[in-house]
Amino acid sequence: MAAPLADRIRPQTLDEVVGQRHLLSPGSVLRRMVDGGNISNLIFYGPSGVGKTTVARIIASQTGKTLHKLNGTTASTADIKEIVARLDTFEGMGGVLLYLDEIQYLNKKQQQSLLEFIENGRITLIASTTENPYFYIYNAILSRSTVFEFKPVEPEEVERAVERAFSIMEQELGVPIRREPEVAAAIARNCGGDVRKSINAVELVCLSAPERDGARQVTLEDAAQVAQRSAMRYDRDGDEHYDILSAFHKSVRGSDENAALHYLARLLTAGDLLSPCRRLLCIAAEDVGLAYPMAVPVVKACVDSALQLGLPEAQLPLAEATVLLCTAPKSNSAAEAIFAAMEDVKNGATGEVPAHLRDSHYGGAEKLGHGAAYRYPHDYPGHYVKQQYLPDRLKERIYYRFGENRTEQAAKAYRRSLTGEKQEK
Repeated sequence: MAAPLADRIRPQTLDEVVGQRHLLSPGSVLRRMVDGGNISNLIFYGPSGVGKTTVARIIASQTGKTLHKLNGTTASTADIKEIVARLDTFEGMGGVLLYLDEIQYLNKKQQQSLLEFIENGRITLIASTTENPYFYIYNAILSRSTVFEFKPVEPEEVERAVERAFSIMEQELGVPIRREPEVAAAIARNCGGDVRKSINAVELVCLSAPERDGARQVTLEDAAQVAQRSAMRYDRDGDEHYDILSAFHKSVRGSDENAALHYLARLLTAGDLLSPCRRLLCIAAEDVGLAYPMAVPVVKACVDSALQLGLPEAQLPLAEATVLLCTAPKSNSAAEAIFAAMEDVKNGATGEVPAHLRDSHYGGAEKLGHGAAYRYPHDYPGHYVKQQYLPDRLKERIYYRFGENRTEQAAKAYRRSLTGEKQEK
């Protein structure tokens, strides 16, 4: 069975690699290392199909070391031990270069088994991973390696690879391939920065294209079908999930409704309804807060509607909630207050509850002095009376500070009218 087109036309030099100019352009750190032959332990981190394996193979082929390849999805401890055993043979005299694809699938013990030999330089490691290495790779290996991040390839650069793939397919099939306008651009645009996916889409669309008048005909509809939804990079348990959620939250906090709607659309297109619902409820309390207290019940109503409707209709109330929160005044005063209070409690800054605030609804409470000196605020003008509520050691602590928005300033003025204070402490 023939290898996929993406493997058949894999670049042989760093100059042929599509994208990753920040890593591979002449003068860059990684390029200088490779050109100078000074290969250290490397970890390539980034999404699938952006050149990690290709670059690692090119680097490996340029060294004078014995090359071994393992894939974390299938490698066993026995495979690692076999490589280690060869270090004391003639084969390992010049050192071994281990190319380890998908290193995140090796458990901690397996990764640790390489540590001694990485440390003394007998094994040079080039590893690739689609997951955040700072979460999935053993710290001792990380500290002995240099991490380079690979990024999704821009559509304009992917299109060059797509055009080359069409040209090669035309040669292999021995017949012309006639394409409707924008076919190459559509495939490049819909691949989500995944060069391998775009090339394999070209192969599929060419092999399935009908032949008429001595040429294979590729339509824009065909291209859309083979590349449908492929622009979505999303893993509910991976970095992309949390990156998109983070961007969504920060866009709403930053009052950019257009960006927030974009990230909401990405979440919903991936079929993730629950995450934006939970995040919107959080934003209403954390970032809009007391500047517009009605945001919480309004957003709750929108979230309830979305969950009852389900997708795709759920996009409507969630869009309403998103725009509402983006355009609402912002205040994080309540959030900052609870964060500060939680920090005190976690650090042991608590103290006994004042006697007059303790429960007095049981026999013997009066003898203990619990609740005896409590003053009932509703018995006083304005339903307010000054008394100590915090424990003695915290009685001067201030957690909440009124925000500068109109709602909180009105509450501040009302508080002053009750207490007679001229300015906030």
